[in-house]
Amino acid sequence: MRKFRGNPWAVLLVVALGFFMTLLDLTIVNIAIPNMISRLHASLDDILWVINAYALVLAVLLITAGRLGDILGQRAMFIGGVALFTAASVACGLSPGAGWLIGFRAVQGLGAAILMPQTLTILTGVFPPERRGAAFGVWGAVAGVATIAGPTLGGLLVTAFDWRYIFFINLPIGIIVIALAFILIPEMASRRSHKFDISGIILVSASLLAICYGLVEGQRYNWGKVTSFVTIPMIIGAGVVLFAIFLLDQARRQDREPLVPFALFRDRNFSLMNVVICMVGIGLMGIFLPFNIYLQSVLRFSALKAGLTLAPMSVLSMFAAPVAGRLTDKIGGKYILISGIALFGAGVGWIVLISSTTSVWYDFAAPLLIAGVGVGCVFAPMTTVAMRDVKPQLMGAASGTFNTTRQLGSVIGTASIGALLQNRLTVSLADQARQRAAVLPSAVRAKLIAGVKQSASSGAASSGQATAFRTPAGTPPSLAAEITRIAHEIVGYGFVSAMRSTMILPVALLTASALASLAIRGGLARQQDTKPSPAETATHA
Repeated sequence: MRKFRGNPWAVLLVVALGFFMTLLDLTIVNIAIPNMISRLHASLDDILWVINAYALVLAVLLITAGRLGDILGQRAMFIGGVALFTAASVACGLSPGAGWLIGFRAVQGLGAAILMPQTLTILTGVFPPERRGAAFGVWGAVAGVATIAGPTLGGLLVTAFDWRYIFFINLPIGIIVIALAFILIPEMASRRSHKFDISGIILVSASLLAICYGLVEGQRYNWGKVTSFVTIPMIIGAGVVLFAIFLLDQARRQDREPLVPFALFRDRNFSLMNVVICMVGIGLMGIFLPFNIYLQSVLRFSALKAGLTLAPMSVLSMFAAPVAGRLTDKIGGKYILISGIALFGAGVGWIVLISSTTSVWYDFAAPLLIAGVGVGCVFAPMTTVAMRDVKPQLMGAASGTFNTTRQLGSVIGTASIGALLQNRLTVSLADQARQRAAVLPSAVRAKLIAGVKQSASSGAASSGQATAFRTPAGTPPSLAAEITRIAHEIVGYGFVSAMRSTMILPVALLTASALASLAIRGGLARQQDTKPSPAETATHA
């Protein structure tokens, strides 16, 4: 690769804007869940697939797209990915129903998968080794800000317009990115020929699809039979077996350009950061999915108010991330990362403890500020620690693998948290119905309990619909008012109970990721010693 003579920071701006767009769409949908369920007459399962169709395609195809970048050139792949992502975003906004939206979200995920792995490779090409730490820090900061800015921006768009505008917003951004990419990003085609690992692509795609389908659809089928002899545990088990076969296949292909070069994982820091970023990804989805529904369905916040409630987290992260990136270059990333994860986990845990049916927006200001500082101190040092010691000839594969692991965390997080929330809702709403409906006449009580169970199984409770039961005509006004009050109490207290149980999982994973980060090897001295030698630089130029 020739030495880049342009302004690398201008290239970083373009790459970061495209990267920001793809990550924003992982979380921006969460704030629109109640609006989508209501406007599209969809179930919670349907909307979970709107989230997962995007994240799953993105996660599965990242490494493959990274290989294509080596063959066709990262610039062409980046521009093509942005164009496809932008067109699919418009199609999502025009979707007439949940099925169409899920399909177009999958296409959107394909566009994101094409552009995302090119970002780190482009940055590696335009920044000299001694300045890559700062560039990776900005790249990581963009990841953190985009992930938590989604609900705030989504709240503004849903309130001012409609859920469709969370997708239409990508049109002007995509056009700007494409125009600037043609002007600023250099040609970076590889001189080497590459081979596709077709068997690896098929195996990993099938395994992830099976596992995520089982997690998302498990509650609908009561974790039992789907059809004929096929059961949810069987589907998840098949996914696990296929993933094990994938690993064996990769081990066999290590001398023939595999999808995942195992040599990457000989670097302890790279291996650790892949584990950590997966757990942090689950943690992020673990707070946004239930908390966004809680703000709108239990506290009756508008989408705008819910987004503004989360705004302190976005703002603090935006300011903390660049500082964390610069500090990482000066003192190393280990303890900055550990502190960030600890603060993020503490903020989430605080939210779990104080959430109630009578909470107000400012109750969450302090924990969200703490969580925001934490998130800002996570992604920049994590990316720098992961990529700083990777050999130049493995940088492309490392970029694809690291991005894939990040997205797998989001997929697994959304699927598992969604499944756990749905399961806990079914249990807690039934318990609350039995307790609170005890004061009602037996005939009304039985119908109310049945309506609550139906609402829980269909996901209607998540959109703020208290129950499928309707008060019969002729019911005395005082009794009708009592039924309505009890129904709303059932949903409110039931959801809070379910949310608390659900969010224990992300808090536990964040704790585990902080502990795992203690094993990071070396500090600033080791990172600075990882510059390629003059001979190595010449070999890969």
